Amino acid sequence: MARLVDLSALHRALVRLPGYEQVPLGALAALPEKGLAHDHVQIAGTRALLRVPRQSQFAFSARDNLAYQKACFERCQPSGHTPALLGVLEPSDEVPMGALLVEHIDGVVLSLPDDMAGIATCLAAIHALPLPPETGRPPLQEHREAVSGTLAIIERQALGLAQAALDREAADQIAEELAWARGFAAEAAQRVQPLALVLSDTHPGNYLRTPSGRVVCVDLEKAVYGAPAIDLAHASLHTSTTWDVAAAATLSRADIEAFYAAYLELLPAPLREALMPWLLPLRRLTWLRSVTWCVHYRVESAKARLRDKYQAASTEDWSSEDVDAALTAHVEGRVADYLDPATISAIRAEWLGPARLSF
Repeated sequence: MARLVDLSALHRALVRLPGYEQVPLGALAALPEKGLAHDHVQIAGTRALLRVPRQSQFAFSARDNLAYQKACFERCQPSGHTPALLGVLEPSDEVPMGALLVEHIDGVVLSLPDDMAGIATCLAAIHALPLPPETGRPPLQEHREAVSGTLAIIERQALGLAQAALDREAADQIAEELAWARGFAAEAAQRVQPLALVLSDTHPGNYLRTPSGRVVCVDLEKAVYGAPAIDLAHASLHTSTTWDVAAAATLSRADIEAFYAAYLELLPAPLREALMPWLLPLRRLTWLRSVTWCVHYRVESAKARLRDKYQAASTEDWSSEDVDAALTAHVEGRVADYLDPATISAIRAEWLGPARLSF
């Protein structure tokens, strides 16, 4: 059974915010579930939406998780391609994970491949934002060595490989990619890597297109200071473009190359030149991050199903009791596809085969 968001508790917290004192309880309406990490509640008669965390995907405490997400929205807002932050409901006994009050974007889901150019424009606007001084970057994480930082995530997620019941061919291919990634990370440590504000979770389901045609990224809680090439990869890999059921599409090689070209045209020449050598290897590394997340999800969701329902939940809780059954089935179907050896082989051809991508 899916978790029912407590609208009454949210309302009691909301009316304490200046400007929202007169909002009636009946104005709050939970939106259909789209992801694992948040509930979304629309507030009729306002331009606001409540984003209510279900968990921390960085395993933060509730308060640190909310502070991190607040900073993500604040840092991205000057790009003009993300929702404005309107307020914060701090964690409390009634709203344990707290909530963010953000601009409700009047838009529609993307249509691929046509809207890939809009994603390119959105990402270029965010990546081009000036870097704050080092002392002004926390609480956002800084992946100055983005390759080694991404590899660390991959290594943690890959700990469950032996427990994930993978097909032998799939496991072998992932092991080969892990070996490549370790070697690449050692080599990349000697090179200067471009650094920018990046979103990290840029699959096409995380955007809306407004009536004016502007593409807006609405899911920002994983922003870090890291490698722009990772955002480009995550926006256009098969593991991303087929993730969201409403925006799902399989991109052709020509579609992918056109997306990268559109993005690169929008960058200042120095940043464009600095990024070029990193585009294909970081695409490869990002796919490995995504596929090992699938391994992690499979292992952790199995543990959650076995967990005693009276045990205190952590802030990283994959229990299917908290998620709509159809959404759970969709996620598990996607995970099964991404861990299928034929799917893995087809994706690896992007960088290993004779028809590998050219940037």
